Amino acid sequence: MNRRNFLKKGLGLGGAALVAPAIVSNTMASSMELNLYAWSDYISEDMIKAFEKETGIKVNLTTYGSNDEVLNKLRASKGKGFDIVMPSVTYGQQWYKHRLLQPLDLTKLDVAGCEKSMWDSSASFGGEFRGKRYIVPFNWGTEAITVNTEKIDAKANEVSYGDLWKDNLDSKVTVRAHSSLIGVGLYLDRIGKVKSNRMFDTYKDEQTMRDIYSKITDYMIEHKNNIRQFWSNAQETTNAFMQNGCVIGQTWDGPAMRMMSETNGKIKFMAPKEGAITWMDGMAIPKGAKNVSAAYAWINWYYNGGKSGAMHANASGYNSCAAGASKYLSAQAKTNFEEAYPGDAIKNLWWYPEEPTWFVTVRNEFRDKLLAAGV
Repeated sequence: MNRRNFLKKGLGLGGAALVAPAIVSNTMASSMELNLYAWSDYISEDMIKAFEKETGIKVNLTTYGSNDEVLNKLRASKGKGFDIVMPSVTYGQQWYKHRLLQPLDLTKLDVAGCEKSMWDSSASFGGEFRGKRYIVPFNWGTEAITVNTEKIDAKANEVSYGDLWKDNLDSKVTVRAHSSLIGVGLYLDRIGKVKSNRMFDTYKDEQTMRDIYSKITDYMIEHKNNIRQFWSNAQETTNAFMQNGCVIGQTWDGPAMRMMSETNGKIKFMAPKEGAITWMDGMAIPKGAKNVSAAYAWINWYYNGGKSGAMHANASGYNSCAAGASKYLSAQAKTNFEEAYPGDAIKNLWWYPEEPTWFVTVRNEFRDKLLAAGV
């Protein structure tokens, strides 16, 4: 199943029919601005130039490296300072708890410009709250295994999250602290050592999560000598492999896909047998946004025919949720995707569920325990 078929088939989740759009005019006053707060490797200079040329709206880009960072920034400003933010859709409950986003007027959006499967599934993942839409899909991506193939012989669908903790990898591994707990949990569940229903039981209630995460954290601390560095953003991932001597890691697909291209395949990104950990990031308008018309113009520009989405996908290595983007992907992007997800890898994706309001606080406790153990 390739990228295009995956988007056509969707995630097996139902949803409402798409709303007919009333698109914001592309002719905007040249004095308008858009204050965009995005993940550090999402918005390329080409995207900004194309949007500014088409709409006349000046883009002021600020970047961040984690969901916690952008949420805390907007909490401190009480939802002011930016016109578009890009939270992970499953993180929506954290935003709704603090009332930081405004509901979207779907009559102002080109909803049909979003892949229908992504639009429908994003509602149950956290894009809707109390019957109103707050977050719309921007892209989707995975966290899986990145390997220096000159040092390790590995193949997609055969490699495992458990391979990071083998005895011969002292100070050769890079992971992100909180999401590596999920990877280890999926591995331990697969081999029958820690039963967790593929980690979905950890989202049921706090006590169940604590019981499972305690065992996972203990396992990681026991194998901590394998970790050379923790990464927290795309640049740190690249540095781990290109400068700091890491040969294997659990990483985002974006920086890994870019390294695949830059190293002629020496660095490879591959889905493990437990399933690539999969997320969807979105676009939302904070409640204190000053340039709301410009925010709608940005969303509609991204959803307009697929070229804008492909511009993002080709530059970043992630996957666009814009309808038609797959038609404009570069040959290199298509090749990287097929190599990373062969066979039934797409069917085996592990999608992040919506995170309850208590989940992040508890998860961060175990993340901090792991970081405090040292490497």
